[in-house]
Amino acid sequence: MSARDIIIRPVITEKTMKLSDADNKITFVVAKNANKVSVAQAVREIYNIKPEKVNIVNVHPKTKRVGRYEGKTNAYKKAIVTLPAGQTIDLFGTED
Repeated sequence: MSARDIIIRPVITEKTMKLSDADNKITFVVAKNANKVSVAQAVREIYNIKPEKVNIVNVHPKTKRVGRYEGKTNAYKKAIVTLPAGQTIDLFGTED
């Protein structure tokens, strides 16, 4: 499994942006079978940064309703990666 298969996409929300600014943590949606070691290796391979810490969270599906129809959102796994001080990952491609 390649590094691009492990890290699917970054999570961009108000909460993750606050984590990024305050604690230098980046959040990614990762593959279901990924573990902390494989996520750390993928970040090192893609971004050339050795993460200090990786936390994994399984996000369970939530029940949603639209009128009388009921369904569930998708379950996924996310990784919160703590970067070393002074290191950043440009998620928006704004660096020149």
